[in-house]
Amino acid sequence: MVTTLDRMFFWSFVRSYIFVGVSFISLFIVIDLFTHLDAYVNRPGGWWAIAQHIAHYYLVRLPQMFDFMAEAITLMAATFTVAWMLRNNELLPQLSAGIPTRRVIRPVLVGALMTLLLPPLNQEFVIPELADQLMTSRDDPEGAKAQVLLGTFDSSGIHLEGQAGYRKDKRIEWLYVTFPEHSPGGMVHLVAAEAFYIPPGDGPLTGGWLLINATPDTFPGPTPMQLTVLGPGRYFLKVETANFDAVNRGNTWYVHAATSRLYELLTSSEGRRQEKMAVLFHTRLTRPLVGALLVLLGVSVILWNPQRHVVLSAGLCVVIGAGFYVCVVGCKALGDAEYITPPLAAWLPVLLYGPIAIVAYDAMHT
Repeated sequence: MVTTLDRMFFWSFVRSYIFVGVSFISLFIVIDLFTHLDAYVNRPGGWWAIAQHIAHYYLVRLPQMFDFMAEAITLMAATFTVAWMLRNNELLPQLSAGIPTRRVIRPVLVGALMTLLLPPLNQEFVIPELADQLMTSRDDPEGAKAQVLLGTFDSSGIHLEGQAGYRKDKRIEWLYVTFPEHSPGGMVHLVAAEAFYIPPGDGPLTGGWLLINATPDTFPGPTPMQLTVLGPGRYFLKVETANFDAVNRGNTWYVHAATSRLYELLTSSEGRRQEKMAVLFHTRLTRPLVGALLVLLGVSVILWNPQRHVVLSAGLCVVIGAGFYVCVVGCKALGDAEYITPPLAAWLPVLLYGPIAIVAYDAMHT
């Protein structure tokens, strides 16, 4: 049964969550803005153009900032709500009426669980849609500067890799193309000094790469099915999935991908970055549970001793939360370095802090 006090404590948590979230994100924006101020003030167009660029840059990155601080925001909101209940003696009358502490804080825990569902939804549906904009540099929003490439495999088995990519005109310098062994001419290597990606359209020479100044100039044997010879050193390579964004992705491109996309990449034939990608995939699966344990542990610490000063309780909660975060980040780093397996890297913080959180919740003052 939902009581008036339940609704009051729930909305108190919601207000705290909004206040903490706005404060954290605003603080992050201010620190980041003044740290990289030179990257903005040197842009042409005057102060109005600079202000527009700054507003667009941080507006696009709001989901990414929220994703980075989501669990910390929920933890601080929950502990602040419970600490405020103790500060205003709102817990004592209910305990005197025989209501257990766990029942009193149930609205806060329910609100925390609801907000812990927001980061996965944000990661799955919002961030992937903004991935291209999130990968642009703060001092190069037009994509005119060269970017480091890692390459990709097309669904047909063709591997493409380049030295430098320019997002503005979808151009790559020194594109290396390797056809698989099962192609008509066998394994063939093709190098183009310059390559332009032409998006899919109505014409036959669309949905692929225009290769210029390529070697070899001609093919003595059978020409691969996906390749059209346009002249000496000029070819058109038809691709299905190896578009410009796939080839032009950076070292951490996959952190913006949805979990379903990570699973597809892990089960594909592309073998590089599998360990880090696998660690990220398993971390995504354990993220809600890690956040729930963090909140449960923080609230339990606040209520271990209601007579303790609120500032001391909050400080102890921050210390324990920081230790939890260090454990999560450390396990992820061990998994990325291949010292432990990806599933263990994701589940080890749960195995270590899960029993501690349960014991702390059970030891809560009632």
